[in-house]
Amino acid sequence: MNGGSVTRTRMRDPDKPQQIIEAAVRVFARKGYYNSRVSDIAREAGIAAGTIYLYFRTKDDILVTLFRDKMAQFVASLRKAIADEPNAVAKLRRLIHLHFEMLEEDPQLAEVVQVEQRQGQKFFRGASAHEISSYFALIASVIEEGVADGRFRSDLPIKVATKALFGAMDQMATSWVLGKRGYRLADTAEPLADIFLRGLGPR
Repeated sequence: MNGGSVTRTRMRDPDKPQQIIEAAVRVFARKGYYNSRVSDIAREAGIAAGTIYLYFRTKDDILVTLFRDKMAQFVASLRKAIADEPNAVAKLRRLIHLHFEMLEEDPQLAEVVQVEQRQGQKFFRGASAHEISSYFALIASVIEEGVADGRFRSDLPIKVATKALFGAMDQMATSWVLGKRGYRLADTAEPLADIFLRGLGPR
């Protein structure tokens, strides 16, 4: 390792990436991803633009890391929150409510995740695949539990049901953001849960 690399490693602050990510959320939400520059993020974070390159290679790298970190936190929170629910029906209802409530509590993050995130070059090329897969796995595990205890029908296509629920929640959240958050997203959770659970029930 050369001296320059050693110096850069020693200069790194372990808290700085999170500071940069939080600043990026605010900048992307306010200006849009394409209209934002690394220098804008640096200014928002209160650091020199060159400092950002100690932690991230490009603006796209910031966006991908932002999604990975936030999605990992999101899924971990959901997993913990639904664990004590008595059955799969209650778990899915709780998951849908929390999905919407967590986005509603952080509208800037919702703007980035639902709209600006999709514009990053790497989003649809697999950079977010692991994080999305972990959320799919959580939803699928709850649906499988419902099938196993007879609350959901035995011939249920788990993968289809999992993606259908995620897609419905994702679309509702995107519509809410694009509609300038003119209503409470959380108010749509119960109707969505009713429609979805009715389709899962035993024939």
